[in-house]
Amino acid sequence: MSQTAYRTHHATEVTEDLVGQKVTLAGWVDRRRDHGGVAFIDLRDNTGLVQVVIYDEEMARPLRSEFVIQVVGEVRLRPDGNENEHLATGKIEVVAESIEVLAKSDALPFQVSTALENESENKLPGEDVRLKYRYLDLRRPSMQRNLKLRAQMSKAARHALEEMGFEEIETPTMIKSTPEGARDFVVPARLVPGSWYALPQSPQLLKQLLMVSGVERYYQLARCYRDEDFRADRQPEFTQLDMEMAFVDQEDVMAMAEKVIAAIWKSAGYDIKLPIQRITWQDAMDKYGSDKPDLRFGNPLIELTDYFKNTPFRVFQAPYVGAVLFKGGAATPRRQFDAWQDWAKQRGAKGLAYVVFAENGDLKGPVAKNLSEEERNGLKEAVGAEDGDAVFFAAGRRTSSQELLGAVRVELARRAGLLKPDDFAFTWVVDFPLFKPTDDPDDDDVAVGHSKWTSMHHPFTMPSKDWIDKFDKDPEHAMSDSYDIVCNGNEMGGGSVRIHRDDIQDRVLDVLGITPEEANDKFGFLLEAFKYGAPPHAGIALGWDRTAAILAGADSIRDVIAFPKAGGGRDPLTGAPAPISAEQRAETGVDYDPDEDED
Repeated sequence: MSQTAYRTHHATEVTEDLVGQKVTLAGWVDRRRDHGGVAFIDLRDNTGLVQVVIYDEEMARPLRSEFVIQVVGEVRLRPDGNENEHLATGKIEVVAESIEVLAKSDALPFQVSTALENESENKLPGEDVRLKYRYLDLRRPSMQRNLKLRAQMSKAARHALEEMGFEEIETPTMIKSTPEGARDFVVPARLVPGSWYALPQSPQLLKQLLMVSGVERYYQLARCYRDEDFRADRQPEFTQLDMEMAFVDQEDVMAMAEKVIAAIWKSAGYDIKLPIQRITWQDAMDKYGSDKPDLRFGNPLIELTDYFKNTPFRVFQAPYVGAVLFKGGAATPRRQFDAWQDWAKQRGAKGLAYVVFAENGDLKGPVAKNLSEEERNGLKEAVGAEDGDAVFFAAGRRTSSQELLGAVRVELARRAGLLKPDDFAFTWVVDFPLFKPTDDPDDDDVAVGHSKWTSMHHPFTMPSKDWIDKFDKDPEHAMSDSYDIVCNGNEMGGGSVRIHRDDIQDRVLDVLGITPEEANDKFGFLLEAFKYGAPPHAGIALGWDRTAAILAGADSIRDVIAFPKAGGGRDPLTGAPAPISAEQRAETGVDYDPDEDED
């Protein structure tokens, strides 16, 4: 509904059909231009711009950028030759009869004008300044588009899920602390001194309880909280589209999720071909060095462990040796290869070995002289190179070496301009291990339990059918019924078939080193529920911020969140986190000592 007390139309609703009619508009002064007794302003609202012509100098004089105004005027066609084909309202303008200033604006700390969106003078400040004045940053057209896109996504997902019989149900945001792979944010319970609520890392246990409750098909745009070390693209509070189904298996959930994803992308004008392709977790690591492979381009990793099994080169005498092809890389100057070494060291590697296949067929580079003649002669064929190419190598532990090469692969594609944000390459990653070792130096997740094994996903993930009878006898190789949905090298979401039998759950907890007493203390309410007839169930959650960022082509999830946190969880806008007063501290019971209470 456009018509309100302050307007009859939004800016972009003023079209040629309204020529000769009077309209009332309201919005911000985006830009002002004066031309010898005639002033022009671009009026901006959340739909876009419309040009207003002012012939009365007194009417125009007080107007400044970002003043909030109401304009009453007549719509007319722009004079021939003055049309603006880049503007939706570029063929018309409004001749102002009256203008009322609804609110004035001080000089802005940075420019938000639509007119400067693609001009060189529109240089945004650092992110801390943008977040401090986020309400101004959100006026920029790209940010407005992101917020609208996110709203359209939610509408599309809800519609798709409701068509499939899902019910939207809210779950609590103050719960009991349960193990889910990260640290909890905790809240003191004033009425129960010495006790605490935890903010949920996900609604995992609660949605499983809904399945026990007979809901069968649940969804929620759920707020989640994880107290973990800061990373550039993580937020301490985030949103996920949470979905759970009873009496289903992995195939049912994946088919459902594909319909939801297709609806989300359709809301932005894209068609996705279904079904989405699949790759096993092992193949993803072996071919692309990542469990979230970017498939917008090829250039898979090349394993050379067997090729170098008798090598005299000590560096390649390793459990794993792999390579990635640098097409046309022979022309790279030595200083750029040196820069690659620095790039690798920033990722925690010791360096990045390489060879160059010169145009004349010679093999060059620091590694070349350390290889045997046989290895030198067969290397070009082994890696599928041609004269003029280069090859990067990694050797050492399989996982860390593959991850390094996987990052090289993506960086090569980025520098070659192959990572187009409006190309979407989806894949399911399936057949994940059930457990992972707790002593992995490259893994910063908080271990669940107290053994040498922790859950790859979470402790309530069902072992695959082939492993139900033996997963606790061989945890290293046990597989699970779990799946991730990946797009453009980003994990959009993931899920699994859940454990609904208490005997299997007990055995999984035993592998994790969680005693029955500890399990009962932390999530005994779920185990108790399973005694009363729990149906087979499975689900998936999409990271809503990440999904929105992929669809918007945004570099960071912060660009699709209205009020995100900065580094370390800081909020430059409100100043959170902040100290509390002594009175607040005493009232919350943070310092409650039960021994003193007994005295």
